[in-house]
Amino acid sequence: MRTIIVGCGRVGAGLAEALAGAGHDVTVVDISTQAFNRLNADFPGQAIRGDGTDEDVLRRIGAEQADCFFALTEGDNRNALAAQIARDTLRIPHVVAKINDPVRAAAYRVMGLAVICRTTLMIDVLAQFVGLPGDQHAGDLLAEPSHEAEAR
Repeated sequence: MRTIIVGCGRVGAGLAEALAGAGHDVTVVDISTQAFNRLNADFPGQAIRGDGTDEDVLRRIGAEQADCFFALTEGDNRNALAAQIARDTLRIPHVVAKINDPVRAAAYRVMGLAVICRTTLMIDVLAQFVGLPGDQHAGDLLAEPSHEAEAR
């Protein structure tokens, strides 16, 4: 499976290592060369310095042939933009954006974007830790595209 990961922070680097270790073809894109220090020295994938919200950069690395695309930078807007380009323009079949703000996450889900909101996840896990029932929707990390989005 060919995977593009935008953002080489702790989550991006960890996911890249896990996927590459399982034999996947992984390309990580980040605007900071320093970020690639999070990858092991023997990382078998590609590490590309570039802007993951730039369609030309994504095309140059062959993103159109990707099976999966993860937008995992620290910026909600940047992740949503990268994910929309990957899904709508490059037609990558499996696209996920990391969103920190639960309000934005809900809005992007309505637009049909698959998102993971770590804020909602943390709240749910911590509430469960003290014995509260879990949020039934926190487990729905990835939204199914809405019917409006499918109609596009």
